[in-house]
Amino acid sequence: MVKKFWEIKSLTEMTPEEWESICDGCGKCCLHKLEDIDTGDIYYTRVACQWLDIESCRCSHYADRLKKEPTCVKLTPADVDDLQWLPPSCSYRRMHDGRGLADWHHLVCGDRERVHSEGHSILGRCLSERDVHPDGLEEHIVHWVEQN
Repeated sequence: MVKKFWEIKSLTEMTPEEWESICDGCGKCCLHKLEDIDTGDIYYTRVACQWLDIESCRCSHYADRLKKEPTCVKLTPADVDDLQWLPPSCSYRRMHDGRGLADWHHLVCGDRERVHSEGHSILGRCLSERDVHPDGLEEHIVHWVEQN
């Protein structure tokens, strides 16, 4: 059996196209997160970046996102270790940690919608920052059971 690129390459060895395809489309990286300055704990909110299309769980300005949204992070292989806010279910985090892609990942199962249908994404569970006052983010902290 021929192994797939994600089974034999590290994140740093992937081409830009391969790297992009690792994204599972969960949208969790687009959520506002709050950090407890005393403990360093990260809390997810259900409030998404204004550019996230909450109906499709896709960035509406992906190519220009870094220009449109100064706080947007361009994830690179070198960043995965440093970005502790990436959830355990994130495909980049899973690959970095040596756990491989989940069975619901589109490269494994062939279905881009499975991440949503199995509840691994924020689709249907978030709202746009356009609808939330910036001082009200704490009211939207979520404690989802993280499915790795």
